[in-house]
Amino acid sequence: MIQDRKDIRNVAIIAHVDHGKTTLVDQLLKQGGIFRKNQVIEDRVMDSNELERERGITILSKNTSIHYKDIKINVIDTPGHADFGGEVERVLKMVNGVILVVDAFEGVMPQTKFVLKKALDMDLPVIACVNKIDRPDARPEEVEEEVLELLLELEANEEQLNCPFVYASAKEGTASLEPYKQEKDMTCLLETIVQYIPAPKVDREGPTQLLISTIDYNEYVGRIGIGKIERGTLALHQEIIIVNALEPEKHKKMKINTLYEFEGLQRKEITKAEAGDIVAVSGLEDIQIGDTVCDTNVVESIPFVTISEPTIQMMFSVNNSPFAGKEGEYVTSRHLRDRLFKALHTDVSLRVEETDSPDEFKVSGRGELHLAILIETMRREGYEFQVSKPIVLFKEIEGKRHEPMEKVVIDIPEDCMGSIMEKLGTRKGELLNMTSGKGGYIRLEFSIPARGLIGYASEFITDTKGRGILNTIFDGYELYKGDIPRRKQGSLVAFETGEAVTYGLYNAQERGILFISPGTKVYEGMVVGQSPRIEDIEVNVCKKKHITNMRAAGSDEALRLSPAKVMSLEEALEFIEDDELLEITPQNLRIRKKILDSGLRKKAQKKKE
Repeated sequence: MIQDRKDIRNVAIIAHVDHGKTTLVDQLLKQGGIFRKNQVIEDRVMDSNELERERGITILSKNTSIHYKDIKINVIDTPGHADFGGEVERVLKMVNGVILVVDAFEGVMPQTKFVLKKALDMDLPVIACVNKIDRPDARPEEVEEEVLELLLELEANEEQLNCPFVYASAKEGTASLEPYKQEKDMTCLLETIVQYIPAPKVDREGPTQLLISTIDYNEYVGRIGIGKIERGTLALHQEIIIVNALEPEKHKKMKINTLYEFEGLQRKEITKAEAGDIVAVSGLEDIQIGDTVCDTNVVESIPFVTISEPTIQMMFSVNNSPFAGKEGEYVTSRHLRDRLFKALHTDVSLRVEETDSPDEFKVSGRGELHLAILIETMRREGYEFQVSKPIVLFKEIEGKRHEPMEKVVIDIPEDCMGSIMEKLGTRKGELLNMTSGKGGYIRLEFSIPARGLIGYASEFITDTKGRGILNTIFDGYELYKGDIPRRKQGSLVAFETGEAVTYGLYNAQERGILFISPGTKVYEGMVVGQSPRIEDIEVNVCKKKHITNMRAAGSDEALRLSPAKVMSLEEALEFIEDDELLEITPQNLRIRKKILDSGLRKKAQKKKE
């Protein structure tokens, strides 16, 4: 018998990156009485991952719950960046409605459209929350119009078009139904959730059915499956059968070892849960995202969302440089293979393929940031390996080559417009729209091949002097757009192995921009700088000054070196060319040539020509 679980609401918070989702959840938790009055609380408490806190973005979706009156509200904080859209697609299966958070100044952005479309496709009701209403440049009425236009564009149903609007300042912890008059707290948002998000309709008496939407991992208990109980009840030590919609013939019989529910930021052990509850279960070996936990007598799988395909690929291989094995804890092909395949357990947007070589693996993801986060995570765990230049994955459609496209939204000062238009034009970008904003800023919308954006982020920061904002979203596949010119600079390549000294670097800096400083250990074939010319230049940074007893006025003055350009992981990935690799260790990032020996490299170049 189908009933309403009136004591529960399941809601996801979706938004474009940096529009304030996580801060909003912080305030709901604080006002929901989750913390003690004297408890010291960090900002963005839901971003528990070290990388999330550093970068200020949500990478993994998080579950929490708050109590309002007699109702338990399960809240899921989702990622806002396009590269982690796979996380958003999955968790929407667990909820009965969404809160769409939109910045009161920036308004509707590319990712807003992406995440909202996913929610509308699943017929989920929407609450629109215009956040950062306290900004001096806030424009709530215009943003409300933008949201309604977007709902119309995405063919929302009548109920979704009549969605309630709440105006909030997550930073101040206030919300209101009127744009220019804030209440003292967020009660109005909680009331709107209770009234507008429907209670889950459930069959408590039917046979057990739980869809696993997220996987967590714990060293002590192993894999933990998280999902919503769709039907029946689930009890501790209950015997169940696991089945997947993609392989319905494969069944695994297991037993529930531990059962948890979410209370605030904690997981609380329970003995029983029923339909409508979001729970975590452990003891189910090799459980995968998309699996259905069923009653032993009624084995029925629940269809799962199809996750968007990867668009970028890189080769991960065992480090074979002269410095291999000196800085990492995990350096062998077995270590690398195990870690990459382990990443598949929790990231459904990732693909890992073995190659003819046991030391090399093809890794595909949703974008540069998606793979960069994986690389940085592995690096911090003590892994040492090397990666190739990211390449775009093409598709054959009706016998013709198609490539992934990105929609790019750029906010820049007017005086930067010329250089941005020129750069994106050479990268096969097509201008779709241009609108004037406040304070001398212009918003440009482009359609551009994904490969045209590889290596562009650092150029964009330089061209706009750090004043521009660039956002991208995957925009389907189109016919191949033709060749895009490669990087205009070559590399400065170390000529011998040794330690870089001031004299050698002083002579080398005349040839370009250096990436290293005195005392850095280098090896033959390592890239130590950027050349202004297209071809590579070999330099000897280990060269010491020849000592004589002759003295000349001024010749022995201190040599002045320009500061070395220290590259971040993303900048290094953007810089490397087809014949180069990026060596990743827990302590260093080194760019190197694939062929280290100077003579062999020249022979290989002649063969190509």
